[in-house]
Amino acid sequence: MREEKIMIVDDEPNIVSFVQAYLKKDGYQTIEAYDGRTALELWRRHKPDLIVLDILMPHLDGLEFCREVRGESDVPIIILSAKSEEDDRILGLDLGADDYVVKPFSPRELVARIRALIRRRNAVAEEESLIVAGPLVIERQSHRARIGEEELSLTPTELGILAALASRPGEVLTREKLIRVSLGEYYEGYDRNIDTYIKNLRRKIAEKEKDWNCIETVHRVGYRFQAERKD
Repeated sequence: MREEKIMIVDDEPNIVSFVQAYLKKDGYQTIEAYDGRTALELWRRHKPDLIVLDILMPHLDGLEFCREVRGESDVPIIILSAKSEEDDRILGLDLGADDYVVKPFSPRELVARIRALIRRRNAVAEEESLIVAGPLVIERQSHRARIGEEELSLTPTELGILAALASRPGEVLTREKLIRVSLGEYYEGYDRNIDTYIKNLRRKIAEKEKDWNCIETVHRVGYRFQAERKD
C-alpha cells in the first residue's frame, strides 16, 4: 500500500467508484466526495497528496473549489471534466490546476498522470535545492520561490517550469524539452498547456517585479530565461 492519499471529487458515484477501484489497485489510498462543499471540508481535514476534481458539481463547482484550495495549498490538482473546449481547459489551468483530463477517459491514462505528478513532487528532494537567477530565488525542497523578499505563490507545475528555465539562463527550451525537464517523461498533457503556464508565471512575476521580463518567447522555438534586466 502506497502512503499517498488521493481525493476523488465528482458528483457521479459510478465515476468515483471507477476511479477509486483503479487507484486502489495501484496501491493508493483514496478519499471520496460528491459535491464541492463536502470536498473542501474533507480536504482541509485529511490533506490528501493529490486531488482529482470534476468541474460541474452541486453546492460548490470545481473551479471555485480549485480557487479556494489554491488560496491555501499547492497540492497537485487534476481536473476531470466533460468540458473539452479549450477555454474551459485554460480556465482550469489559470486557476492553478496541474493537468486536465477530458471525459470519457482511460483510467490507466489517469493513473499514469497521477503517478507522474506524485513522482515529480517526490523527486524535488533529490534535485538541486536552491536556484538563484537575478532577483529570483527558488527553494525546491520547501517549494518556495521569491523575488527579493516577495514570495511567489506557485503551483507545483509552475514551480517546476520556472525552475527548469531559471536553472538554464540563456538557453532556449522548446515546449517538448520544457515538458521533459520540468514535468517528466510521463507527462501526457497538451504541449500547448505550457503557454498557459508561462502566461501565469509572467503575470505572477510582474506583480512582484513589473519591469523584469525574465521569460522571453523565442518565436516558433520555445522559451528562454534572462536573469539580467534589459534596458
